[in-house]
Order: sequence, then C-alpha cells, then structure tokens
Amino acid sequence: MADVVVDPEVPPDDAQLLRDSRQVLLKMRQGWAPQPRRSVASAHHRMIAAFGGVAFMGLLMGFGAPVRGLGLLMMVLFGIPLMIVLFVRNDVPEADEDAYEREVYEQLRWYEGRYVLTEDLDESSARILARAQRAIAAVTGSRVNAEGLLDDVRNGVMLPAQEWEIARLLAKLSGLRAKHRETVSQGLTPEVEAVARPLARALDSSEEAVLARVEALERYAANVADAERAYIAQHQIEELRGRLHQYEELVAETGADGFAVPELERLAADADRLEQALRRSVSSAQEAFRHLEP
Repeated sequence: MADVVVDPEVPPDDAQLLRDSRQVLLKMRQGWAPQPRRSVASAHHRMIAAFGGVAFMGLLMGFGAPVRGLGLLMMVLFGIPLMIVLFVRNDVPEADEDAYEREVYEQLRWYEGRYVLTEDLDESSARILARAQRAIAAVTGSRVNAEGLLDDVRNGVMLPAQEWEIARLLAKLSGLRAKHRETVSQGLTPEVEAVARPLARALDSSEEAVLARVEALERYAANVADAERAYIAQHQIEELRGRLHQYEELVAETGADGFAVPELERLAADADRLEQALRRSVSSAQEAFRHLEP
C-alpha cells in the first residue's frame, strides 16, 4: 500500500516530492518546523563587535612601547580566538540532511490537507484503503488496460481521483472516530449518551458509504480480471491457430486424421468463443466503470 496518497490536482513534481518525503511529512505532522536561518543583521553585529575589539587593541598599541607590547599580547590572547568564535564557528554550513529537510519543508508546507499518510488512518480505515489500492493496481497493471481495450485515459484520471477521495474521507473518518472514542471513554451521562449513539451510527454509516465505493472498485477490477483472462487465452489460441497448418501437415503425414481433425475444429471454435468472451468482458468492465463516475 502506498504510504502517501496525494491529491491528483497537486502538480506532478510536487506530488512526487510528497511521496518521497514521508519522514519529513511525519515530522511536520508532529508540529516540527526548521529553525530560521541566522539573520544578516546578526552577522553584521558580530562583524562590528570584532572590528571594535581589534580597533581597541590598535589604540592600545598606539601608546608607548610598554603599552604597545601589552596591546599586542592581548590581541594574541583574545583577538584571534574572538575572530574564530565570531566567524569560523558561526559560519559552519548546515548539515546536508538539515538543508534538505529545510528545502522540502519550504516546498511542501503549502500542501497541508492535500495528502494523506497511512499514519492518519486507524486500523479499519487502513484496511479499506489497502483494498481500494489493490483493486486500482489490478486495473492499471492489466494488459487489457495497457493495450487500450479499456478506456485507459479515463482510468488514468478517474482511478487516482477515486483513490484520493477514498483516502481523504477515511482520514477524516479516522480522526473524528478517534475523538469520539476519547470522549466516550471518559464516561457519559444518560443525556449525552443519547446524543452520542446516533453520532456513532453516523460514523458507521460513513464508513459503509466509503466501503461501497471500494466494493465498486473491486467489482470493476474483477471484470477487468475476466477480460484479462479472456485476452490471454485468445492470444494463446491465436498462437495455436497460427501453427494450425503445421498440425494439419503432421497428422496428414502420420495418418492420424481420425483423431486430430475434431480437435483442430474445436480449436477454431474455441478461438471464436474466446473472442466473444473478451468482448463481453470488456463491455462488462466498461459498464462497471460507469458506476465509479460521480
């Protein structure tokens, strides 16, 4: 099951980044945000402080040899370490991982509500989404879809939209169901319990409605599977028919006509039946697909 389901309306590059950045998204879910970069003003303040210190040392060196020697000693003891602390230590570049996470955060913080993580779902919802995704994968991965026997363009649009809508509704259901259980677990007065019962039924009804969507997807996938079997069988029959003259030649040379001719005739009849079965299966799949349309 995909760990991140993305709204199909998200631009493809950003959608792929969302799918590839699950760990960062999990941290964002928990309230994480990268620390702001050090400001330019802060760097200027450090620079002013450093030059002020150096200038002060220079003034000390301007007075007589004893004072100059003392100023030089203080510069060595304090000035150079000060420069190291102010510039070298504070200008160490960010770690690659931190820089990557900051870049991802800046790009993806605008897409809150446009993706669903598996962690957003409770156990029941996760099972339902997994069923939907298996059905979608069965359709999109079929040879009849690849060969254009189904409406592959509509599949490419409608099926991701169905997956997103199912995931979105299940995430919303999971969140509300968790809050409902938390409230109920605290104990209810009879008056509140009378209100909570129909709300619990509303949650159950919502899950049943989403499940009905998933079952429609599964029926579509089952029809596609029937078409797939007929498609494969038809191609196998066509391969055998392509070698039919070789079989006929062989049985004629061996004198086995009485045994082989009925089998060869049955082969041709099977090919015709499979072609009709394929047409019926594709039609059934297309009819099932119409039930998925809004």
